[in-house]
Amino acid sequence: MAMQTAEVATSHGPVNPWVALAYLVSGVFFILALRGLSSPATSRTGNRFGMIGMLIAVVTTLVTHVPTSDLSDYEVISVFGLGEILIAIAIGAIIGLVIARRIAMTAMPELVAAFHSLVGLAAVLVGWAAYLNPGAFNLITANGGIGAVSKVEMGLGIAIGAITFSGSVIAFAKLSGRMSGSPILLPARHVINLGTLAAIVVLTALFAMAGPAETMPLIIGLTVLAFLIGFLLIIPIGGADMPVVVSMLNSYSGWAAAAMGFTLGNTAMIITGALVGSSGAILSYIMCRAMNRSFISVIAGGFGADDSAGGGEAKEQRPYKQGSAADAAFMLEQAEKVIIIPGYGMAVAQAQHALREMADMLEEKGVEVKYAIHPVAGRMPGHMNVLLAEAQVPYENVFELEDINSEFAQADVAFIIGANDVVNPAAKTDKSSPIYGMPVFDVDKAKQVFFIKRSMGGVGYAGVDNDVFYMDQTMMLLSDAKKMVEEIVKALD
Repeated sequence: MAMQTAEVATSHGPVNPWVALAYLVSGVFFILALRGLSSPATSRTGNRFGMIGMLIAVVTTLVTHVPTSDLSDYEVISVFGLGEILIAIAIGAIIGLVIARRIAMTAMPELVAAFHSLVGLAAVLVGWAAYLNPGAFNLITANGGIGAVSKVEMGLGIAIGAITFSGSVIAFAKLSGRMSGSPILLPARHVINLGTLAAIVVLTALFAMAGPAETMPLIIGLTVLAFLIGFLLIIPIGGADMPVVVSMLNSYSGWAAAAMGFTLGNTAMIITGALVGSSGAILSYIMCRAMNRSFISVIAGGFGADDSAGGGEAKEQRPYKQGSAADAAFMLEQAEKVIIIPGYGMAVAQAQHALREMADMLEEKGVEVKYAIHPVAGRMPGHMNVLLAEAQVPYENVFELEDINSEFAQADVAFIIGANDVVNPAAKTDKSSPIYGMPVFDVDKAKQVFFIKRSMGGVGYAGVDNDVFYMDQTMMLLSDAKKMVEEIVKALD
């Protein structure tokens, strides 16, 4: 009898088949959402599928729960409890709606990082709530304590959630400019990180085996160290690698949700968390391959940051050529093939619509125009694709690095607007550079290069100078990106 009670407590009781079916349907919608989000052409449909799936999961969870008195029956939540939950949902919905309407696309990367931090913090709070009140979560076993399996699930959820929270806060600070994008390298950081991770694993094991009276110091230590390691893992990572960090933190938030799903006995959370965690990890792996980075080093933290790396030292002033919008317009009209490389500067200036207008005018004059998108352009995966889609740039004109890099040798003009690190040849030639080894566009092979940036004083997000500025075939167009493109459009008219 005692064994049966323990099993019921651990498994959170039998699942109503209708509830299981609702969660299964919700999971199918989440899978369809991920499938839709894999292409700009189907991204809106994918978003709608995700919204429907989440609505089904939330409504199912709201109207059903497992009473401790009778594990075989599902009852409607009391009016008082449901009212409180609906008020909380309404408050969150209002906040989310206001943020979504006000946020600029340029601020989307830091917004995503901020949302990841909230998911991590939620996992930590749910884990602590389950620890402090295990009866409310049906976690109490026959001996009056929390089962070892439940404590392992709880410990993992708290640890991953805390890592996600503190890591996302640092990512938010770096992406929003509140913190330097340069790597912050601590002495013996690898030893510190490995020691902290090992301590978290040991504390989780001790927490699972400890009696009720001995668990409080262990779970406190586990939580504190997890918050600390999240901070330590992200601060050594340089700005050029932040897109992969955002993707990896997305994966962490999914695994935190999945772990809490086991603690709560909620199938929808397990399915959703596993989907987010695995898809985020796969995306991170794909991006690491595209950037020639080690996937293991992403998880360990501090990739892209070398103690010997020369990140952003002051360099001697070198001669460069500066041109005007009229100069650029004349040469663009004479070209047969133009490849446009957009970057974060284009996003900041909101120049995508003017750029589309310029491209349309060139195509009307018989010029072939293509867009080249780097896997990490825009500080978040897919950032540039979204901006170009917003300007209704045809999908068939947008190409990824591996598909278009060989065409620069045949291009008359490489038109760089707001990009920097992704066209920096130091990634191929300078072993001391923090971006060394990252694949970049071969713009130096184009016959003519136009480079739009605000001034010669600035450097890319990785903090290093760019030899493209000083090439013989490069003409610097120093101005706000939108203003410069609009002036080129007027000159083409």
